[in-house]
Amino acid sequence: MDHKKQIKKFVLENYLFTDDESALADSDSLIRNGIVDSTGMLELIGHLEETYSIKVENAEMIPANFDSIDTIGAFVENKLSA
Repeated sequence: MDHKKQIKKFVLENYLFTDDESALADSDSLIRNGIVDSTGMLELIGHLEETYSIKVENAEMIPANFDSIDTIGAFVENKLSA
């Protein structure tokens, strides 16, 4: 399973309480749509750190990196290739 698919599965199950992939487009804003709040974002970051063995620095905890499945997937890919 690719990273974006795994991340989307986590978001769907933990924030939207569904496994219906059509409930969330990869480009949908998690923040603007109220899917993830600040506490949820910290949970999501913790999940990413644990799942992918990466460290998210405080300066990286910005909406540009975590606003959608697309941006989170790109962020994780970038961290893994660094």
